[in-house]
Amino acid sequence: MPQLIEHYGLISNTRSAGLVGRDGSIDWLCLPRFDAAACFAALLGSAENGRWLIAPLDEAPRVRRRYRPGTLVLETEFRTGEGTARVVDCMTLAGTRNEVVRFVEGVKGRVPMRMELVVRFGYGRVVPWMRRVDGSLHATAGPDSLRLRAGVDVRGERLTTVAEFSVEEGDRIPFVLTHFPSHEPPPMALDPVAALDDTERAWREWSDRSTYRGPWADAVGTSLRVLKALTYSPTGGMVAAATASLPEQLGQQRNWDYRFCWLRDATFTLYALLVAGYREEAQAWREWLLRAAAGRPQDLQSLYGVAGERDLPEYTLDWLAGYGGSRPVRVGNAASNQLQLDVYGEIMDTFHVARTAGLDADGAAWSLQRVLLEFLESNWSSPDNGIWEVRGARQHFTHSKVMAWVAFDRAIKAVARTPHEGPVQRWRDLRKRIHAEVCKRAYDPQRQTFVQHYGASTTDASLLLMPLVGFLPAKDPRMAGTVKAIERELCVDGLVRRYGTESGIDGLPSGEGVFLPCSFWLADNHVLAGRRKKAQALFERLLELRNDVGLLAEEYDPRAKRMLGNFPQAFTHVGLVNTACNLSRTAGPGVHRSGRHETAPPGAKKT
Repeated sequence: MPQLIEHYGLISNTRSAGLVGRDGSIDWLCLPRFDAAACFAALLGSAENGRWLIAPLDEAPRVRRRYRPGTLVLETEFRTGEGTARVVDCMTLAGTRNEVVRFVEGVKGRVPMRMELVVRFGYGRVVPWMRRVDGSLHATAGPDSLRLRAGVDVRGERLTTVAEFSVEEGDRIPFVLTHFPSHEPPPMALDPVAALDDTERAWREWSDRSTYRGPWADAVGTSLRVLKALTYSPTGGMVAAATASLPEQLGQQRNWDYRFCWLRDATFTLYALLVAGYREEAQAWREWLLRAAAGRPQDLQSLYGVAGERDLPEYTLDWLAGYGGSRPVRVGNAASNQLQLDVYGEIMDTFHVARTAGLDADGAAWSLQRVLLEFLESNWSSPDNGIWEVRGARQHFTHSKVMAWVAFDRAIKAVARTPHEGPVQRWRDLRKRIHAEVCKRAYDPQRQTFVQHYGASTTDASLLLMPLVGFLPAKDPRMAGTVKAIERELCVDGLVRRYGTESGIDGLPSGEGVFLPCSFWLADNHVLAGRRKKAQALFERLLELRNDVGLLAEEYDPRAKRMLGNFPQAFTHVGLVNTACNLSRTAGPGVHRSGRHETAPPGAKKT
């Protein structure tokens, strides 16, 4: 079996990312972009698919890890019978370079170490041409080259670059892996000590900008750094996760590529950035959204590439065994071609929050929103694939109808509060009609709960968003009944599954873990309904699921007590930030977005 998903730590330079295991191995490295074309190694538990290991020769060292305070500089300390060594990892934040810097430090005694570098391009399929150039090692395949500069002698051994050395107290041995286009000369070698110091300083300065002052500052700070790390800084787009095809059910088919930007994450993400004082990042995310959504409204997608790319073809890597035997291994995402009507409401809500927060706006944004609303007027009543992107038949999903209501509600408020113009009475009539239809066709009075879609007998965790977007108050008896039904039917050990996969609605074999963002939504519902003690207990339970360096995946298996799904997951960390603020403030994101608080959202610019 490969390492557990939670055994990894994240490093990033906001243009690329890597995952470092507890064993000192970098098993996943995306360079220079998050897109599918530039991944050199595969987090699939097989060394021949690519990895970079630096670890003691001792087979069973005691391991302790941490991020240096306020940074994504990762320290892994190995304690052996002969002494203690530390491996320090980061991706440098120097300009546009894509570079991994690793230091091996002697802490105590004398520790024998081994380095193994297996470079594979094309998701483990392409073995590069290796050669020595000016004292460094170059690996080239097609458009990409990697250069290794090591502070010890290295040699080739069965298509692997290896080194064996020892460190004593006070030793500090650098290793630098640099990516560059193969048709260009390699960049000038940097000073690894200075690069590490500059990177650590840059992360701390960014972290110091946070305005969150609540009781969970450490957890919120780590989550905010994860969101920054998953942002592609040239465009402002934030990917859902750094990985592809980590399974939602071990050994099965629920394996998706999450290295893309989802529109439905937009409002939650905007709030998370605003409440912590990161207005520049919030502005960049809003501008990315505006560019991505531009064009014909019928061509709107639920997800895009980091620069707004639309063509995201899904295909399988049949030469890979998959993480823990979970196949097929997928890259790209066919959900980009689905009809998901909820994203229209999400876009309208995001621009609504941006306006009330005082982020710069322009007339083009309102013009785009008017076009989207015209399309939604004619199509809101159609069935779609829904928030969970089911690959079965389209349905009249309750959440999609609720978000259509959100779209017209936010448009009405825009006209009322700004110089923007629009057919307000027509939008009011539609808002009223949608609300009445949902309350009639999506509510089961016998079971006293809303249901997943019209005519369904099952519930759905997305219904927890109804109070969070202001469709109904959290204290409404129908919502109280819905929360009870979700706790009864979808909760496992107090944590929330997305929906009952055993219904077969998504066309895949049943079974997956609990979905961690949904569990944060349940905590938010408890806050809005006045059940603060229950909300805090659930929130602190979720905090306990973080790994030793504070990271969370998409899902969790309460029975096996291990993480599942892609990692680390932006939506999960967004939920952590927002729920912490809901519990820490009298008017957090949940209160503001629900419509119970008519002033500017938390973190808005003061005038």
